[in-house]
Amino acid sequence: MIDADHWQFYVQDIDPYNAWIAEHAMAPYLAPAGWTHEAVHGHRIGVEPHSISVGTARDDMVESLITVHASTPATDPAAEHIVETDLDVPTGRLTMSSPGTGPADGPSLTVPAELLRARVSYVPAGPPPVGTGGGSGDHFLYQVDLWPSDQAYGLVIVKQGPEAWGG
Repeated sequence: MIDADHWQFYVQDIDPYNAWIAEHAMAPYLAPAGWTHEAVHGHRIGVEPHSISVGTARDDMVESLITVHASTPATDPAAEHIVETDLDVPTGRLTMSSPGTGPADGPSLTVPAELLRARVSYVPAGPPPVGTGGGSGDHFLYQVDLWPSDQAYGLVIVKQGPEAWGG
């Protein structure tokens, strides 16, 4: 479970990301947390160097599962929406956080220190688990699969879910 404050949570290599954001934060051409129009209405993830912002259907505690694989895993046939992108992780340490949970307070994970491919799958789930804040919106398991990549492939929508979703 992770707090998806403001309908999002982050998966980041925090030190390189913070260095990048310190240099680029005021750039008027950059959307905050990678939330371009296409991100909000299409692929549902914001992408920045060393960071993925996963858009959620709830402003609440949500279920997430991050798995590291040796090679490209199979897609989950139950997923309603699937998107892939590149995630450069030079330190080999990922943190999970949100606008309401700082990186030091969220979970962390050791991964290969290299360029990874990241697949975010939105898998419909049953009723929210006990202990969530009771927020409105559809309930999903946000499944993030990571594996080593030999090159950058960019963002790809593997399976497009409905545009109008959640909340």
